[in-house]
Amino acid sequence: MAAPKKGRGPSGGQGRPGRALVIILIAMVALAGGMFLSGHTTPRLGIDLAGGTSITLEAQNQPGKPNAINPTNMDTAVGIIERRVNGLGVSEAEVQTQGDRNIIVNIPKGTNSKQAQEQVGTTAQLYFRPVLTVAASGPEQPAPTGSATPTPSGSAKPSGEASPKADDKGEEATGSEATPSASATTQGRAVTEGLKKAPTPTPTGSAEPKPSGTPEASPSADPATAKLQEEFAKLDCTDPEQRTNAGKNALPTDSIVACGSNVPGSYEKYVLGPAEVSGSDVDDAKGAIDQQTGEWIVSMEFTSAGAKKFQTITSRLSQQQPPMNQFAIVLDGEVVSAPSVRTALSKNAQISGSFNQQSAEDLGNILSYGALPLTFKEVSVTTVTAALGSEQLKGGLIAGAIGLALVVIYLVAYYRGLAFIALLSLLVSGVLTYTIMSLLGPAIGFALNLPAVCGAIVAIGITADSFIVYFERVRDEIREGRTLRPAIERAWPRARRTILVSDFVSFLAAAVLFLVTVGKVQGFAFTLGLTTLLDVVVVFLFTKPLMTLMGRTKFFSRGGPWSGLDPKRLGAQPPLRRSRRVGASTEPKEA
Repeated sequence: MAAPKKGRGPSGGQGRPGRALVIILIAMVALAGGMFLSGHTTPRLGIDLAGGTSITLEAQNQPGKPNAINPTNMDTAVGIIERRVNGLGVSEAEVQTQGDRNIIVNIPKGTNSKQAQEQVGTTAQLYFRPVLTVAASGPEQPAPTGSATPTPSGSAKPSGEASPKADDKGEEATGSEATPSASATTQGRAVTEGLKKAPTPTPTGSAEPKPSGTPEASPSADPATAKLQEEFAKLDCTDPEQRTNAGKNALPTDSIVACGSNVPGSYEKYVLGPAEVSGSDVDDAKGAIDQQTGEWIVSMEFTSAGAKKFQTITSRLSQQQPPMNQFAIVLDGEVVSAPSVRTALSKNAQISGSFNQQSAEDLGNILSYGALPLTFKEVSVTTVTAALGSEQLKGGLIAGAIGLALVVIYLVAYYRGLAFIALLSLLVSGVLTYTIMSLLGPAIGFALNLPAVCGAIVAIGITADSFIVYFERVRDEIREGRTLRPAIERAWPRARRTILVSDFVSFLAAAVLFLVTVGKVQGFAFTLGLTTLLDVVVVFLFTKPLMTLMGRTKFFSRGGPWSGLDPKRLGAQPPLRRSRRVGASTEPKEA
């Protein structure tokens, strides 16, 4: 009795093929149920199919930081940009590096997508700098008269401003206009006086202190001060290019010139001392309405270390005379606000200006997630319309349908009845692929783009190839004279080994392609790898058990011409093994 059990051992696992079919049926029902319950009944589409905007940013070299463009800073920038975009409520955005200095940002059409496009490349380098000198700016704007300290009226606003304005802490700022003068020497003297009175020296050096009665500094004595005087005198903040480039890419320890605007259409130029508080000291920021003025502001909360720094600078500035009692809030080289200080502040600060709700919330969002470690230049912006995306999707589906139709025609023409098993296996593979792709969208952000569709089309051939390998092994066994049921079981170990090796090679190629490429090509690699894994699942849990069940039916076991397993058509050499056993038993009777 032991011998028959041992003989049935190799096929004992296949004696209950219904178990495997039930397992894969349960998996399909669970995936489909999860898809409908989650509400994601279709795969998430990439921007090339659904429409959207693709932005390419290129990292720029920074003065004094020759090795700033490195993988660590690039990965940090990707994380910050992604948090900024997601913080606006933009779903399904993709941010990834390309090469060693480019970042690709894909933003699908949807709510707040336009705001996201405006924020992705904003560096958001935030610094609090003491104000040394301020003057109205314009083409051929006369220089201010006198030193950096105007008439002692408590003014915190630049000369030439039309009306008083509440400062950022709700304190009223009053002032009077300074008498304009055409003297560039006087303007240079204002810069020099401001630098001499600055509490923190510039890193590039400073001139030897002069007696208080000497207003002017010799340019030859301090080249850095002379250069700053020249830049301040020439700066025209009404010129957009000069306004953008002033103070940009400067080191935090440098004194700089910068532009700002407290009133729309009116610009001021500043000489600012070294930064004493940076954006990294800000713990949280958000747009809010000032309860006193009713205007939109950006409210900031500092970290514990930042609060101490802010208290130190405001305590010192509160003892200075205007305009040196002001600190400038500088964002990417531009002064967004320059409030005066009358008392020491510590934990919180506010940025006021010409904000509306959107601009205040945008700035708060940018500051909350930190400054980019690098400066980026917008290289290209590509917009894909939804109509173009639908055309590409339609083309991809047509190509897939043609490929599937060719596979079906080949299977039916060559394998006949076995094509039924192959088509059912393809259907199961398609259902599993569709449901998993639909669930992976919200789970890991997978987006079906055109290369991913191509990967799914290629997978049709890979899956069909596994069926062909198994069918041919069964046919080989029949050619050797075995009947169908033993042929199915004996062919499986050999076919299984070949299928696993083939799928392993395909999966390895997909994995390598996914790791070494970026952008849309990764969609092709991901889909190819996913469908390769599903091919193994379908062949083991569906195709082989179904083949075992079909082998027990009369249609296949008789080996008819339309079964695809006809011994005569396969070239089996008679007599078959069963015939030889019958012949052997009848020979003694004939004798």
